[in-house]
Amino acid sequence: MTEINVDSKLPPSVSRFVLHWGDLGGQWGVNRSVAQIHALLFISDRPLTAEEIAETLGMARSNVSNSIKELLGWKLIHRVPMMGDRRDHFDAEADIWEMAIKIAEGRKAREIDPAEQALRLCNEEAERDPLVSPQAREKLADMLDFVTTMSRWHEEMTKVPKPALAALIKMGAGVTKLINWRPGKKPD
Repeated sequence: MTEINVDSKLPPSVSRFVLHWGDLGGQWGVNRSVAQIHALLFISDRPLTAEEIAETLGMARSNVSNSIKELLGWKLIHRVPMMGDRRDHFDAEADIWEMAIKIAEGRKAREIDPAEQALRLCNEEAERDPLVSPQAREKLADMLDFVTTMSRWHEEMTKVPKPALAALIKMGAGVTKLINWRPGKKPD
C-alpha cells in the first residue's frame, strides 16, 4: 500500500482509508485515482469541489475531472448545488448497501450482460457449425447457462429489500442448512 503523506490535509486514519480504497480499486479493475476520490467523498463530512479534491489528494485537476465523470457514470457520486457558489460540489452515496448495489449493477451492465450476449451468439453459431464437437457445444451451453443463471440471480437479489438482503448475507453458512446441503452432498 502507498505510504501516508505526513503533510496530508487529512487525519492519518482517513488518509489510510483513502489510500487503501485506492489500492483495492486497482485490484477490482478500477483506476486508483477514481477509487481514492470515491473514498474521499464517501468519508468527507461535506460535499467537495473538484479543486478541493485535487488539492487534498495531490492530483492533477484533469485527472480529478475525468475520475468524477466516471464516478458520476457509476452513480456513486452526485452533484450538490451550494447557495452562492457556482462551482460544482460532489458528494458520495452514503448508504453502503446502495453503494454495493450500484457497483453490482454497473459491473453487471459492463461485464455480465455483454458476456451473456456473446455466449448466446457463440452457442447459436456452434449449433449450426458441423466442425464444433458435441463436447465443445455442451461446454458452451453450460457456460451460457451459468452466466444466465447468475444474471437472473443478480436481478432477483436487487429486488430483495435491503434489510432482508442484509439478514440473508449475515446468515452466511446458515443458508446451507436451509437447503440441507453439506460438503460432499449434492443439493436436494
